[in-house]
Amino acid sequence: MEKYPINDWRFYLGDNEIAWQKDFNDENWQNVTVPHDWSITQDFTKEASSGTGYLPGGIGWYRAHVTINEIGEVTDKVTQLRFDGVYKNCQVWVNGYHVGGWASGYSSFQFNLTEILSYNTNDELVIAVRVDHTDIADSRWYNGSGISRLVTIVTSNPVMVDRYGITFETVALNEQDAVVKTKTAVTNFTAKKATAVIKQTLTDEDGTVVTVGHEEVSLLAGEVCKIQFETTVKDAKLWQVQSPNLYTLTTSIISGDKANHYEEKVGIRTFAFTADNGFILNDTENLKLKGVCLHEDAGCFGTAVPKAVWLRRLLKLKEAGCNAIRMAHNPHAQILYDLCDELGFFVFDEAFDEWENPKNKWWQGHNVYPPKYEGYAKDFPVWHKKDLVDMVLRNKNHPSIIAWSVGNEIDYPNDPYANDLFNEMEGNNDANKPVEERIYNPNRPDTRRLTTIAKQLSEVVHKEDATRPTTLAAAFPELSYQTGLVDSVDVIGYNYKEHLYEEHHRLFPNKPFIGSENRHSYQNWLAVKDNDYIAGQFLWTGIDYLGESRGVWPKHGTYRGLLDMCGYETMMFYKRKSWWSEELTARLFTRPAKEKSEDPWEAVYRKWNYSEGEQVEIRLYTNAASFELKVNEERIALTFDEVEGYYSTIVPFVAGPLILTAQKDGKTIIDTLKAVGQGQRLTANLWQVPTAFKMLLPQDEVIQQIELSIVDKEENLTDTNQVIHFEGENCEFLGFENGDMDDITNYGEKYRRTRNGRAICYVKTKVAVKAKAVFSVAGFHDLIITL
Repeated sequence: MEKYPINDWRFYLGDNEIAWQKDFNDENWQNVTVPHDWSITQDFTKEASSGTGYLPGGIGWYRAHVTINEIGEVTDKVTQLRFDGVYKNCQVWVNGYHVGGWASGYSSFQFNLTEILSYNTNDELVIAVRVDHTDIADSRWYNGSGISRLVTIVTSNPVMVDRYGITFETVALNEQDAVVKTKTAVTNFTAKKATAVIKQTLTDEDGTVVTVGHEEVSLLAGEVCKIQFETTVKDAKLWQVQSPNLYTLTTSIISGDKANHYEEKVGIRTFAFTADNGFILNDTENLKLKGVCLHEDAGCFGTAVPKAVWLRRLLKLKEAGCNAIRMAHNPHAQILYDLCDELGFFVFDEAFDEWENPKNKWWQGHNVYPPKYEGYAKDFPVWHKKDLVDMVLRNKNHPSIIAWSVGNEIDYPNDPYANDLFNEMEGNNDANKPVEERIYNPNRPDTRRLTTIAKQLSEVVHKEDATRPTTLAAAFPELSYQTGLVDSVDVIGYNYKEHLYEEHHRLFPNKPFIGSENRHSYQNWLAVKDNDYIAGQFLWTGIDYLGESRGVWPKHGTYRGLLDMCGYETMMFYKRKSWWSEELTARLFTRPAKEKSEDPWEAVYRKWNYSEGEQVEIRLYTNAASFELKVNEERIALTFDEVEGYYSTIVPFVAGPLILTAQKDGKTIIDTLKAVGQGQRLTANLWQVPTAFKMLLPQDEVIQQIELSIVDKEENLTDTNQVIHFEGENCEFLGFENGDMDDITNYGEKYRRTRNGRAICYVKTKVAVKAKAVFSVAGFHDLIITL
């Protein structure tokens, strides 16, 4: 088997009724690299939807010109065109032949090109893709537009394993030994009977090889033969959070003098969700899932996010003590699952945000009526089984995945389902709802229908994968537990309903529970930490994201992350780290003392700048065993807030550095706050990929992630906000990000204003090619970086 990635495409934003033709003239189209998101480089516009980030969609065409010589030998081979995902409603033509399409923007799909290639009159293969994202109010978050995931041409000898035809499972652990099982579907695409030898091996990261199985089979023309091997791996290296050991599963299909070889990374591990003791890994390790929910955009990249950018973000989440990711609310790009395998994150993979009826789509600000109703619901009746099966088959061999979620907040009250058990149904999106939207309306769809669908979806998942539980994220369990919605899933997930845990654990004593979506409060964490039967929680959210804007124009995203869209740590990162991480952490913040705000996101500052005698609140986020805080050698006593989960005090300001010394397990942290002056210059930190992870990224090119800060004369970060301009040599500018949801500067521009003194710039360079980046700020000396 040979894979040929199709990265270089020509793109046209607009419609053209003959762009499917092979000889169509596309020379004047824009050259783009796939994965590609066309919406992210358009102008923000108030005419677009606030829910999806005020960025337009539309109709776009892609065309790729590939030579048969580039692909390789295709004679007597099966040639397939594979898409990892196109958002959305795409139709595909190859050499003018309409081969099909897909509605969902999250699913993978493929087409067999073998016959079409036999008709080819020259060496050229032309692929045309029409993408229709006209309905931009189709979601409650940003999804981008276009071929936002990889496209590949695969050529195989005709006795082969088709896409997703190999399954790897860990059957059992016996101390240091593991029993593993593989299932392989071998297809004979020839027109005559064939024999084949199937060989499988497992190779660990040190090169030790274990034979899984060896068998010869006979296949009739067109037959699919399913082979199963089971073996014991001695002294197995288990996949776990701190050491996510991976093996390479190699499968060889040899038929006559031809062979296909397949390699896939797998992990050996077992896990269980238990009703009384939460989550257990590898039969013995009881763990709390310390998770975050993630959408798949990354600021200036939209949804076409390079693996290096996700790596930087995930490593920071791991530093906070995070060990789990919920893919909200749809299957994500493969690179993210790969990184979760490689870094040791548990994953809840999620299929749908709505089923057969649409939810309200806030397109003029959050909860502003009237809503719009476009979305997956119109495709659900025809496509849901295909999309659900695709999610499971595509991702079934990822050791990181521990649950399949069949839906998110499908039971949202009166949106649109209703039930006469509640005369008035309230939820977390009711602040501005008209009264008639909250009261029971017998003409709305009945919530009992959801129970039927949930059962059907769970059965589909269990048929494809019996090794993982199903779950869903319930928004209104006060009702849903009475209608049987949670009965058909294996793990009960509640969104923002910690107060029901104790009562509902008694109601469902044999069901495991998880906080599938949760606020950042300390009390919500204690509801997990102090109850063994709660497996963990998933914060909303891990990283700030585009869309679901709660404000009005031009606010086009949501601040709710441990990281902002630049990937910089927010105040919540350090608070969470003090609760989740075992490693010593200590971080000081201050704010003017005033009446306590109900907003947990109210700004605090990393500075000691106030008027003499002004009342100042000092906050400390730490897990230290002991600490001491001083100003001018005077000790300051801090008190732990049992509600908020941090240490604090209020003192009159005096000039002089605020110095904290914190200790734990023989380690010491010193954190200092000083008076911060005016911005004097721009500095840069070129983020370096840790050595242990360099092999996870492409070796021929580098995504340079340049962290930019405006500092004072003593190198302290300031809150100075000025425009930074970029110029480069021998490098490709990918974008600026500042994390400012009110900044509607077009992402294609080579300038951007800092937010809180910071921004990040992304640049692509070629290995062994000397490149240079120049950053200029008015009034500062230019900053020149060799890349």
